[in-house]
Amino acid sequence: MRDFSEIKEQVKAKIEEVKDGVQLSEFWQSFLGKGGVVTGLMKEMKSVPNEEKPLFGKAVNDVREWVQDVYKTKQAQIRQMELERRYEREAVDVTMPAAARTPGNLHPITLIKQQMIEVFTGMGFSVYEGPEIEDDDHNFTRLNVLKDHPSRDMQDTFWLTNDLLLRTHTSPGQIRTMDAQKPPIKVLVPGKVFRSDSDATHSPMFSQMEGLVVDKGITLCDLQGMLDQFVQQIFGDGTRTRLRPSYFPFTEPSVEVDVSCFECGGKGCSLCKGTGWIEVLGGGVVNKKVLENCGIDPEVYSGLAFGIGIERIAMLKYGISHMGMLFENNLDFLEQFKA
Repeated sequence: MRDFSEIKEQVKAKIEEVKDGVQLSEFWQSFLGKGGVVTGLMKEMKSVPNEEKPLFGKAVNDVREWVQDVYKTKQAQIRQMELERRYEREAVDVTMPAAARTPGNLHPITLIKQQMIEVFTGMGFSVYEGPEIEDDDHNFTRLNVLKDHPSRDMQDTFWLTNDLLLRTHTSPGQIRTMDAQKPPIKVLVPGKVFRSDSDATHSPMFSQMEGLVVDKGITLCDLQGMLDQFVQQIFGDGTRTRLRPSYFPFTEPSVEVDVSCFECGGKGCSLCKGTGWIEVLGGGVVNKKVLENCGIDPEVYSGLAFGIGIERIAMLKYGISHMGMLFENNLDFLEQFKA
């Protein structure tokens, strides 16, 4: 019986010469490929006596496994060498000055949010940011959205437990503010909100800004006068608002607020779909039950509230056609916006 020592010596000598992946491939073909030395040993099986065939076959298998182990060891070494060479080629000297330094700029949502806050703080509003994880009591019940109220179905809520949820609006900030202080109240509540909704103009996560005023003698006229100032500073002088009857459980009466089209001046265009008006937000007079739920006497005080979608304002102001563009982190898109 042969121990194939000669073949093993050939393997050892050849593997020492291997320096890269190409040579390693040639080694495989020379010994383990279809026409390789080790593979060719099995062709000798026909000349081996029958009683010795099992021993001969085992010996060939042993040498094949040994050569394969030699190959795998060298393969690991080659891969490590190639990785180190790649690291050397791609090394970056972080101490070298950059070829160009492009100045950064704020995201369009941040730009609009800052502008909106500046407008309302100029009217005397303070700013409060509430938690994004809310309980049912603050997000629904104390806002006059009872357990069996159909408006709960409108929210498409992300529930975390039977009681905790990702807030569907920033209106819970109204409740928390009225719990913490008594009238007069003038507060702005910006932040992220979450609803199971996604298309060209909606996202499962978006930004909203809630406004609340509670004092004696507050009416819808105060709301429209305040919003007139807001839209003129955001969209330009001469922009007007229009109130349309609507329904929200936490305001009564409730209104949808339209803004005169700043693109065509109200004459009718593709932006306003030929109507001359664009819907921008919802609001109304705070429902008496909401005031009562916060310990405020609705016979003495009244209030107004409004909710504005920050992405909605950004899309209108900058002519953005799809809401997804605000979240894709496309630098070509974002570089168009300068403070």
